[in-house]
Amino acid sequence: MIWILVVTFLAVIFFAGIRIIRPTHRGLVERLGKYKRFCQPGFHWIIPVIDRMIKVNITEQMVDAQPQEIITNDNLNARVDAQVYFKVKEDESNVKASQYHVNDYRRQIVNLARTTLRNIIGTLTLKSANSERDKINGELLSTLSTETQSWGMDIVRTELKEIDPPTDVQETMNKVVKAENEKIAAVDFATAKETEADGLKRAEIKKAEGVKRGKILEAEGEAEAIKLVNEAVERYFIGNAQVLRKLETVENSLKENAKVVLPSNTELINVVGEMAGVLPIKDKFTDN
Repeated sequence: MIWILVVTFLAVIFFAGIRIIRPTHRGLVERLGKYKRFCQPGFHWIIPVIDRMIKVNITEQMVDAQPQEIITNDNLNARVDAQVYFKVKEDESNVKASQYHVNDYRRQIVNLARTTLRNIIGTLTLKSANSERDKINGELLSTLSTETQSWGMDIVRTELKEIDPPTDVQETMNKVVKAENEKIAAVDFATAKETEADGLKRAEIKKAEGVKRGKILEAEGEAEAIKLVNEAVERYFIGNAQVLRKLETVENSLKENAKVVLPSNTELINVVGEMAGVLPIKDKFTDN
């Protein structure tokens, strides 16, 4: 019976002392409050009650610096929030430093980040603070890296989450941005209208030029036609016009039953004969 109790007690002690360390952690074993050994990932056993194992996360971690009100150089209360990414180095000395050189390194990083942000942003105006985020991140990273050298960790990066001005200032800034956007939109609209008007103007000019060219071509065609008619008149109509004038003279003379003697060999005799439907009498001597 006693042996059963002893075996049970030893089994309880054994299982109570089992510790498993994952690859993402490293372990520090303390015995009666004094550092005893460093533990790599895997199976470990400690003496319950006497030994204590501290597991330290060596992966990249993030802490939020928590929003705070910071007075900028232009006496405005800006609401500032940031995040800090860090990683405990995995070798024994640095893992020990993260536990024995600083009390609760996560909380200390938050406090240090908040203080550093107040010092940096307090020298900037609200406008410059918003436009120089990379500069602020760089200074914050540099300061934290320097201050945490003895804590056994690397500050990987810092990120400003927000730099918000007071409500009234934000409303004013929104109005300014809105006015600027409306101004840009008005300029774009005016430019578009000007471009449209210029296009219509060019189209009207092209149309007028086309009409002008059409009229010129039409006038040139008419002039050419008149020229051809004149040439035809000059060539074919002058002789007939002279005959017609003679006929008109004869007609006017015959109206009063006047007698007109015409030479027999004139062209007018032939014309009058043709108009009357008779042929002129030929001279017998001529026939012979």
